[in-house]
Amino acid sequence: MFLLLNLKFPPPRLPVLPSHARPTLPHTCILHVSPRVRTYPPKSLPYNKNYSHSHHVSINTAISSSAIPTKMEESIDAVHLRSHFLQVIQSRRPSQPQVPVLVEVAKPVANPLYQDNPPPLSEAMESCPKQNIDGFKDLLKEENLYLITEAGEQGRLPVLILSMKENNHQRKPAVVFLHSTNKAKEWLRPLLEAYASRGYVAIAIDSRYHGERASSKTTYRDALISSWKKGDTMPFIFDTAWDLIKLADYLTQREDIDPARIGITGESLGGMHAWFGAAADTRYAVVVPIIGVQGFHWAIENDKWQGRVDSLKPLFEEARIDLGKSAIDKEVVEKVWDRIAPGLASHFDSPYTIPAIAPRPLLILNGAEDPRCPLAGVKIPESRAHKAYGEAHCSDKFKFIAQPGIGHQMTRLMVKEASDWFERFLKQ
Repeated sequence: MFLLLNLKFPPPRLPVLPSHARPTLPHTCILHVSPRVRTYPPKSLPYNKNYSHSHHVSINTAISSSAIPTKMEESIDAVHLRSHFLQVIQSRRPSQPQVPVLVEVAKPVANPLYQDNPPPLSEAMESCPKQNIDGFKDLLKEENLYLITEAGEQGRLPVLILSMKENNHQRKPAVVFLHSTNKAKEWLRPLLEAYASRGYVAIAIDSRYHGERASSKTTYRDALISSWKKGDTMPFIFDTAWDLIKLADYLTQREDIDPARIGITGESLGGMHAWFGAAADTRYAVVVPIIGVQGFHWAIENDKWQGRVDSLKPLFEEARIDLGKSAIDKEVVEKVWDRIAPGLASHFDSPYTIPAIAPRPLLILNGAEDPRCPLAGVKIPESRAHKAYGEAHCSDKFKFIAQPGIGHQMTRLMVKEASDWFERFLKQ
């Protein structure tokens, strides 16, 4: 059964852009821009001052430069950064027409596909604060559905939603949870149940080439290698960021969700998805990336890329062979990032996209000894985020925690800190 959402918004006006990068993003994605929030884009990012500083700015709407106060021109870089990012993720969708927001009812997944050894139970997730409710399982409402985000097989987004059965029909805060590499949305169920017990609508999705979007234990690996060879998809981070924009379209139309109180979080790869999803779409109002934020360019320049590369070794080995190298080196790493996620190690890296999340509440949780997210590589985005939040007069809405002695691991402390952050900013 398909449901067609009736999104009642006026059609967008599109700016004139190069034919290979004309965004056709649904006009449901509205940017909320606060004054004095800068992202300090590098010289490699072309800067266009023709964007309005109104409170609501459509990403696809260009405004005459005569309408922009000169004193505000430095304050709107985040708008341009989002627009440019959307152009990039649209650039590999030139022949795919926009599809309406369709929802297909699905069935629960009995045996989720994990692309590595079946993971053990996560003590960290099991430790998440949970409300003690008699007959909890009977009062829990579960929804399984597919959201159509674009044409093609990977445009079918599997979604799992848990909430409590209630009769008061009040809109609730919601949190989107994103899994790590080779996992699936069902892996996150302990977190979904804990948040649902506390009055949230808890949502999880399968990221690209994972879970129900995978057909074998090598689907994600194969997609990464194919992207390197063909350059026609962006399976690492960017394509899932597109899904998260479409997911926000859907969530903001639900009658049980307060559209102004939607949070997003994730672990590892899911932390990167949360980071980029929030940077691209301001409807994610509270943001908590866990062991995901890193400096891709910093790692290349400082020869600290090995930890991240090792997590995707087959991809980089394939690139090494194609480039005629005897070993993976910084040139291989840089070429891979530029190919599969253009701009990831340059103008969309953390020093620019992390400050773009301001002034929305942002909590970054990392391990101080994480080789995939070296602490020194997070210092620049941390510093720039402090500056952006300070200039927006909301320094209390940014926090960075690097847990001592912890590598690439989500811990009980991180789960508790994330829970407290959402309680603080989504339950107000």
